[in-house]
Amino acid sequence: QVQLVESGGGLVQSGGSLSLSCGNSGRTFSSAGMGWFRQAPGQDREFVASIRWSGGITYYRDSVKGRYTISGNNAKNTVYLQMDNLKPEDTAVYYCAAAAGFYTSSGAYRHPDVYNYWGQGTQVTVSS
Repeated sequence: QVQLVESGGGLVQSGGSLSLSCGNSGRTFSSAGMGWFRQAPGQDREFVASIRWSGGITYYRDSVKGRYTISGNNAKNTVYLQMDNLKPEDTAVYYCAAAAGFYTSSGAYRHPDVYNYWGQGTQVTVSS
C-alpha cells in the first residue's frame, strides 16, 4: 500500500524557517498532484499549498503566500514545503497528501476530497 511519510517538523521561533518533506515508502503509484494541509488544536484541517505536476501549477492559502514554497519531484512522488518567516499561528500538525486523479482545474487540488493518500502528519510549533 501507499505510505506517505512526512519529516522536518519541529519547534522554531517566530520568524524562523522549517523545511518539510514527504515521500512514499510503500508501493509505487502515479500521482497527478500533491498537497499540504494542516490542523491546529480544536480546528478543522485546512489547505496550505498544492502542486499539480502537469504544468507545475501551485496554489497557496492567502495567509502563507510569500512565506511558503511548495515543490517536488513527480517521478518520486516527493513533495516539499519550505516555510519561512514562520508565525505562531502557523503552529499545527502538517499533513501531506497525494491525488491520483488529474483535474483540468488545477484549483481542485486545494480540496481535501481529491486526495487518495495521506501521511500521518508532522508537528510544527512556532514560539513567539
